Amino acid sequence: MSFPLLTAVAVVPAVGAIATAALPAAKRTAAKWLALLFSLVTFALALVVAFRFDPGAKGPFQLTESHAWISDFGVRYELGVDGIAVALIALTTLLIPFIILAGWHDADPLEEATPNRRWRPTQGFFALILAVEAMVVISFEATDVFLFYIFFEAMLIPMYFLIGGFGDRAGGDGEERAANRRSYAAVKFLLYNLAGGLIMLAAVIGLYAVTADQLGTGTFSLQQIVEARAAGKLDIATGTERLLFLGFFFAFAVKAPLWPLHTWLPGAMGESTAPVAVLITAVVDKVGTFAMLRFCLQLFPEASSWATPAILVLALISVLYGALLAVAQRDIKRLIAYASISHFGFIILGIFVMTTQGQSGATLYMVNHGISTAALMLVAGFLISRRGSRLIADYGGVQKVAPVLAGTFLIGGLATLSLPGLAPFISEFLVLVGTFSRYPVIGIIATLGIVLAALYVLVLYQRTMTGPVKAEVKSMPDLRVRELVVVAPLIALLLFLGVYPKPLTDLVDPAVGHTLSVVDKKDPKPPVQVDAVPGQGRPGHAVHDQDVEAAK
Repeated sequence: MSFPLLTAVAVVPAVGAIATAALPAAKRTAAKWLALLFSLVTFALALVVAFRFDPGAKGPFQLTESHAWISDFGVRYELGVDGIAVALIALTTLLIPFIILAGWHDADPLEEATPNRRWRPTQGFFALILAVEAMVVISFEATDVFLFYIFFEAMLIPMYFLIGGFGDRAGGDGEERAANRRSYAAVKFLLYNLAGGLIMLAAVIGLYAVTADQLGTGTFSLQQIVEARAAGKLDIATGTERLLFLGFFFAFAVKAPLWPLHTWLPGAMGESTAPVAVLITAVVDKVGTFAMLRFCLQLFPEASSWATPAILVLALISVLYGALLAVAQRDIKRLIAYASISHFGFIILGIFVMTTQGQSGATLYMVNHGISTAALMLVAGFLISRRGSRLIADYGGVQKVAPVLAGTFLIGGLATLSLPGLAPFISEFLVLVGTFSRYPVIGIIATLGIVLAALYVLVLYQRTMTGPVKAEVKSMPDLRVRELVVVAPLIALLLFLGVYPKPLTDLVDPAVGHTLSVVDKKDPKPPVQVDAVPGQGRPGHAVHDQDVEAAK
């Protein structure tokens, strides 16, 4: 029996969470190092997965594991990865060590313990981060719908405590009011996502009932359902398929988040510490967009095509709405949150234009957005921790007293606006190319999101980093060694993937091709050039396929 590599990638952080939480209260420093060690081991295992994965191999999934679990209900412990899952597992396991390092002191006890200022359990903070990592990883690996659903919902619990129990201290209006804001943001996050999960649960049960009726035995296996549909053994009625699709899509749209189901995100990110905000938008939210590719499109191909026009409109609204709200923000972290809503609009747009370029760009966008948002948010967190305020108006002239901090903040911001030469540019470019090829009007309107991104990023930098040095920032220290260790690799990755994205495109393109084949979609054929034919126009005139045949 081969080594269960995919299980190991998920189990190691889970064991690390238990071990970290079990340390005595006085062992705070040991808890930090232990959590960091387990996160690094997990990343090493993810690299083994990436090296063992063969993008050119046949079949949708590799490194598969399959074991009986709840046999009476057709539930199996089934894991497998395609190129998209490998890329997102690598992203998740890469970011967690940086999140831990960036939050090294975020859960340290407050200097004075009073009834209104409680001590923060360091062990719990880092254990919860590792628990989220374990659940996200297995969500990317699960090929059994029920197994995926369990961890899709379970990750809400540790996230709830990270938002509500370890929130931002830079509110500036007292610990009690800050605690109330954190509690409100955590409850809103939980209620929105639980509502989506409950609707999805109904759809999961409905899917099982349909497979039991037509196949004789109910199943939750993604691969078995896709193969049964391809062989003509499973034919879901149109109305039923659309209802099931909507149940799945609603849950994923909440998690993503997609307008108008996005309203939990700005509060959750704004009231969290910067590392937890990165965990939300760069890691957890990616499960929603990933699941659209893996489950919505492959389980319900007809319904996906049926819903595409409406989803594209919602994605376009997300692009513009998120960017416009980002322009209007006075809070640094909420600005980054609204920018992420705009970026998720681009990702969902790329998924549902149903083109190779669009879906490849969407997948790259998930990875590159995770890196760029982590870089920008973590540097913003370092800035906020120094000044004790999230308000843009409280800063000015930072680049004169902390040039390295200002420089890394600028690179993270330029990556967020998809500057050519940085990783997110190629992602956004591919999404727009894929959109133009099938929906040119939507593609034209979506480009306004690029203009607005330049506006909110450059205005943010101008107001915080340039101009006269404000008295409150005159003594602000520059980035320390630990903070540089966090930021420098992320900046390097943004530069490397910006000029050489081939490793990622080679990894994800076969998986994208498989998804499009399941949905039975092909790329639109572009106009071709033909020589002049009597009566057919001037040389080099662009004509379409039917005109070529007529010319012949």
